[in-house]
Amino acid sequence: MAAMTRGSSAVFRRLLIQQYRRRCFQGRSHSALGSLPATPHRKLATCGGSFRMLGRPLHTSAARTGAVVQFKLSDIGEGITEVTVKEWYVKEGDKVSQFDSICEVQSDKASVTITSRYDGVIAKLYYRADDVALVGKPLVDIETDSASDVTQEEDVVETPAMAREEHTHQEIKGVKIQATPAVRRLAMENNIKLSEVLGSGKDGRILKEDILDFLAKQTGAILPPSPFHEIPARPLAAPSPAPRPPPVAPQRVFAGKDVTEPLKGFHKAMAKSMTAALSIPHLGLCDQVDLSRLVALRAELKADAQCRGIKLSFMPFFIKATSLCLSHFPILNASLDEGCQNITYKASHNVGVAMDTSLGLLVPTVKNVQLLSILEVAQELNRLQALGTAGQLGTADLSGGTFSLSNIGSIGGTYAKPVIRPPEVAIGALGKIQVLPRFDASGHVIAAHVMNVSWSADHRLVDGATMCRFSNMWRDFLHNPAGMLLHLK
Repeated sequence: MAAMTRGSSAVFRRLLIQQYRRRCFQGRSHSALGSLPATPHRKLATCGGSFRMLGRPLHTSAARTGAVVQFKLSDIGEGITEVTVKEWYVKEGDKVSQFDSICEVQSDKASVTITSRYDGVIAKLYYRADDVALVGKPLVDIETDSASDVTQEEDVVETPAMAREEHTHQEIKGVKIQATPAVRRLAMENNIKLSEVLGSGKDGRILKEDILDFLAKQTGAILPPSPFHEIPARPLAAPSPAPRPPPVAPQRVFAGKDVTEPLKGFHKAMAKSMTAALSIPHLGLCDQVDLSRLVALRAELKADAQCRGIKLSFMPFFIKATSLCLSHFPILNASLDEGCQNITYKASHNVGVAMDTSLGLLVPTVKNVQLLSILEVAQELNRLQALGTAGQLGTADLSGGTFSLSNIGSIGGTYAKPVIRPPEVAIGALGKIQVLPRFDASGHVIAAHVMNVSWSADHRLVDGATMCRFSNMWRDFLHNPAGMLLHLK
């Protein structure tokens, strides 16, 4: 019985795929085939068959091999015109299917994975690893399996967190659902809501197979149940001692002679950003924050967050306190145009968090902090940290910031002089938390958890008094975290 079920499921899935491909090709045949230039090397048929266009059959006499399609690098956005090919996942002669990873490229903003739009065989690679590839130029040639794959479409760019223009994202109770345009089209054609489909791809991405499985269940076909991972409840436990920091990775050592290499990728972006920052007159302010109550509160909440699969650090509290203060001091969540004629006050509190990754210093952004709870901020921060460790932060994750925090204290150091990231007007650097002697209200010496904070602001917009009042409010929120409850919405 189980064998019959698997057999019927496989047949049903193949029929759905064939029907989907025929429908997609028929919808695009008029515009796509009609725009192909009449050059000798562009062949349409693969098996001596015929296609119907403009009401007449188009007969072909091609050989049994499929047509060769040039797979071009699409526009990644953010004005990027070139990328560096970091790694190839295929080689000439390899067979690929739709949505298979082709290569990983890196711009000056993010690493991006390029996936295939076609089923076929890799005929040619246009670049080697570490070569610079141009947007709009071919990456690979693919010999397609069938003539219906010849329609020239843009290649699919996939990252763990893509911009809304490049993938379909739906916000459902704070959960971001990801699917490629082809998957969205398949769902729309079958009247399926993506919110009802359990994604089996990376980071919960909905794949074509997920849509087909969901459709098969609706039409009565028997399929194996999809796995559902439930986070088991964990008993409250005392917090474990803080782990030792990992050893510092050895730096590259050039022995014998000097080596000159071009500035590219994230280093090139940082050079450009810091050069622009030199034009900003920086205002500096430093202060100390007693975090003793916050340390005790986090210890109580940490186990509860772990039961939900969320790692709760101090950073979500710092980020939420920043957002509450920005509501009172909107000038610190603004930007100044290049001509210094207009101020734009940003409605969203998009707080960037500086991270030390294998690719260098990156500043992913926690979006719309004013709408998130501390637990939701922690969940988003976990996601960004995982992507940063894997070197897979997308362009959408690294753009749109309105205020920045640098947790330099996680590496070491007490004070810093943070540099503003244009077009933002303020940034804060957080030192390490130290246990230091302090006097309590009765004059007794106690052990207190103290952290130093260093602020920098654009002195063209922000005066010292405003920065100081902002810092005082931020310090009070963290000194007495229960007080933040009065301001949460």
